[in-house]
Amino acid sequence: MSDRVVEIPLDALSAQALRAVIESFVGREGTDYGERERTLEEKVADVRRQLERGEARIVFDPDSESVDIVPARRARRPGGPSQPIR
Repeated sequence: MSDRVVEIPLDALSAQALRAVIESFVGREGTDYGERERTLEEKVADVRRQLERGEARIVFDPDSESVDIVPARRARRPGGPSQPIR
């Protein structure tokens, strides 16, 4: 991720776009949710709550033209080490 990431406010996305971003995130290989297998709905709800509480942020990287969900502390420090959201 480049140093030029742009944070996307939740209210800037439609409900469908927000869900698509979250589903894309939780569907990625390597996203760890602990020992118990969780349904897609549970994973989406967990990430949405983290976004609503400000624990996670949606960011857009104009260099790669990609959207990601990152811990709030990483959103403030672009280019920092990757840390999974749980």
